Amino acid sequence: MKKTHIIGILVIAVAIAIIIVSISDSSTYETFTTALNHPDKEFHVVGKLDKEKEMAYNPEQDANLFSFYMTDEKGVEKKVIFNGAKPQDFEKSEQIVIIGKANGDGFAASKILMKCPSKYTNNKQGELKEFTESK
Repeated sequence: MKKTHIIGILVIAVAIAIIIVSISDSSTYETFTTALNHPDKEFHVVGKLDKEKEMAYNPEQDANLFSFYMTDEKGVEKKVIFNGAKPQDFEKSEQIVIIGKANGDGFAASKILMKCPSKYTNNKQGELKEFTESK
């Protein structure tokens, strides 16, 4: 075999490996029930902020601890603990996606994605903002 053929085969093999890894890391939106049944696995849970319940954030005591209650698409409500600062305009979000793992009876989020209401007309979609856990 020529060197070009060997290099071509290696490039194809690396491309296939990258595709397989990216497919295995991708996940779909799940519910709190699914996350609680598999506490060792990370899930994306989509839902809405329960504005009636308490949101706990005290930056003077611990600037990297924020907790709130969220209701998923099936109506299941859980307490979410996020090890990071409270996102700006969090209360105004229309929809929340949390990424993390079930933690006992709650959910430990490592990332929060918020769909904020559009500041323009109703024809525009809201923007998605991402917040990551502080390390």
